[in-house]
Amino acid sequence: MALELAKRTDCVIINADSAQVYADLPILSAQPTRAEMDSAAHRLFGYIDGGDPCSAARWAHDARAEISAAHADARLPVLVGGTGLYIRTLIDGIAPMPPIEDAVRARVRALSTPQAWEALLAEDAGVAADLHPNDDSRVKRALEVIRSTGRSIADWRRKKTGGIGGDINLRPLLLLPPREWLYERCDRRFVEMMDGGAVDEVKATIARGLSHNSPVMRAIGVPEISAMLRGEITRDEAITFGQTATRQYAKRQFTWFRNQSPKDWPRNECNNSQDLDAFIEIILQQKILTG
Repeated sequence: MALELAKRTDCVIINADSAQVYADLPILSAQPTRAEMDSAAHRLFGYIDGGDPCSAARWAHDARAEISAAHADARLPVLVGGTGLYIRTLIDGIAPMPPIEDAVRARVRALSTPQAWEALLAEDAGVAADLHPNDDSRVKRALEVIRSTGRSIADWRRKKTGGIGGDINLRPLLLLPPREWLYERCDRRFVEMMDGGAVDEVKATIARGLSHNSPVMRAIGVPEISAMLRGEITRDEAITFGQTATRQYAKRQFTWFRNQSPKDWPRNECNNSQDLDAFIEIILQQKILTG
């Protein structure tokens, strides 16, 4: 859709996918091809080194700058991508989180997940009720905030700053195609990635010696291909496991966007090119009206 818009109007395509920001995995993260990027202006694709973790706040800062630059050039900024948290952070802003005392953080991080959960249940029951008891990082984050500041993390999150939602004319569209159609494409694309250079990408990434906790080392396909390269599984098994992980992630994305996005955001729930063409025309008309 973004490329089709680029054929009809002067636009800038801005990445909003948390995996596609990294330079290390252009194939495995399904970044646009070189030919696609040469055909239209693309921003924030592969612009961060895999050893440098990117946060939603950092991406939102960079996206604001690219949107402002597009507006300054009288071009239409088009955000594409599947990371809902990034998009909501850009639109709604982010809650400034307080600094945590080192001693408090050390004590909380030393707890087991069940211990941290029980402590959070006693000290901030409202937040605990919204979290899964096994969600180690979120449970401990909430616990360290209330212990360090005396206020619930929910209180800190109520006030957000930096969002651009009130300053732009937004035209959102959620693409929610039939699940089986989507899963078939996921399976087919993973095989194409394996055949198209993903294995070499993973080899090069492994050779960098990055932490196993770095985002690129945890990206879908990297653990599976890494296991294949170590001789622990076959190529066919790596493909099967990678396809399964991709479908599971697609399901989570599908559910998140359906349930977490504003109810008034249009939802296209069929693979209907006529509907999408009509939406493109709405965008083009809006751009004409607003200059």
